[in-house]
Amino acid sequence: MKARFLWVWLAAFLLLTGNLSAQTISPKREFRGAWIQCVNGQFQGMSTEKMKATLVSQLDDLKEAGINAIIFQVRAECDALYASQYEPWSRFLTGVQGKAPQPFWDPLQFMIDECHERGMELHAWINPYRARTKGTTSLSPLHPYNKHPELFVEYNAQLYFDPGYPESRKYICKIVRDIVSRYDIDAIHMDDYFYPYPNPGEEFNDNLSFASYGRGFTNKGDWRRDNVNILIKEIHETVRECKPWVKFGVSPFGIYRNKKSSPNGSNTNGLQNYDDLYADVLLWVNNGWVDYNIPQIYWEIGHPAADYDTLIRWWARNSAARPLFIGQDVVRTVSNADPKNPNQNQIAAKYKLQRSLPSVQGSCQWYAAAVVENKGRYRDMLVNVYHKYPALQPKFPFIDDKAPQKVKKLKPVWTADGYILFWTAPKAKHEMDKAVQYVVYRFDKKEKVNLNNSSKIVAITHNEFYKLPYEDGKTKYTYVVTALDRLQNESKAVKKKIKL
Repeated sequence: MKARFLWVWLAAFLLLTGNLSAQTISPKREFRGAWIQCVNGQFQGMSTEKMKATLVSQLDDLKEAGINAIIFQVRAECDALYASQYEPWSRFLTGVQGKAPQPFWDPLQFMIDECHERGMELHAWINPYRARTKGTTSLSPLHPYNKHPELFVEYNAQLYFDPGYPESRKYICKIVRDIVSRYDIDAIHMDDYFYPYPNPGEEFNDNLSFASYGRGFTNKGDWRRDNVNILIKEIHETVRECKPWVKFGVSPFGIYRNKKSSPNGSNTNGLQNYDDLYADVLLWVNNGWVDYNIPQIYWEIGHPAADYDTLIRWWARNSAARPLFIGQDVVRTVSNADPKNPNQNQIAAKYKLQRSLPSVQGSCQWYAAAVVENKGRYRDMLVNVYHKYPALQPKFPFIDDKAPQKVKKLKPVWTADGYILFWTAPKAKHEMDKAVQYVVYRFDKKEKVNLNNSSKIVAITHNEFYKLPYEDGKTKYTYVVTALDRLQNESKAVKKKIKL
């Protein structure tokens, strides 16, 4: 019954989108991310083996759903879901801040290994300023507040680094450098928490830092924005100095500014990055201080204060200087009807919008577990329609646009494990030129080789072999293998005709 319902739904969807090109339906390059958070306590106090099993199960499910990047929260409140010499183990991992997991393991390293094994990127997600959430009752002796309490401000029953102190920025950059230098991550990621969300009637008390480090500013709002700007610029420089192939991305709140605050603002009426969180996201994008931007457009199409349609078009027009992806709220998407098609939810309308705007190069799902749980058949639609075929990551030519050399010695070989297509890695002089993955395509006998057709990708793998689906040796196919470097620049193709 469920299967029949799904296929009826898919048939209706295909009729609605029949005028879209195959490339629009399934682009070859697209960011397909999902956030896995710790701050909600989903792993808190879980045994090592159970958490490993849970993460493996989630990653397998997300891989099948076409997700190609995981944004994994590793630092929620000056703590760590990794082995840190500077900050305590997170209570969101073990239940007690400062308590190491037993038996010992490193969740970040585990996720890097598991994601890379599946051909997925791992973006290490940190919160820069937040130092204590409301549920944290005690801080570990290793927590930075216990060493430098003068750098912190208590606000709305939480604790934050004061962004006005240069020492705060220096410390945060030290943490970033430690993560990037010791772990083979693909990106550092920060979400929407810069200066804290406003608590009506309470002032964020940074008068002392403003008096000491005002730098000539007379307007405190401008000074606060500049504090965050400096941090973003310094984090970007820190990442580049450590490993130039590692990206730095942000996922800010979904509204930059409302039109009533600025002529360039969106036709919305909600909290603002620029005015309320002191996050000048467009400055970061236009100055190249971030490598990608994922605004959290979590509202539905037709929302009276923050319409999804209005916001995605606004970001597409204004944030094209760096790769733009869209933060999608899974639950809200499946819980609201499409205003133009009230009998269905908003998945189809949102994806049609996303893929119709050239400057939008993908999306990220909030939150990963909602995809795994298949809320509102969201996962089914990813598997059967939107992520039916694999996708490479978008290009980042401002970091590196040099492709690796093509693979060598491509040939099929009979082995005890079956018919295997083997190749060898190309030579490389530098780390950024190395082949780290390979794309395998398959074309029918008379079919033209077109590497832009994602439906012809049969594997994206880190292995230097691919098991061929041998049948009777009577049907001829053309197999093509290309190499990908760390930023997924793709090499020239090497072809081999094979009978299967």
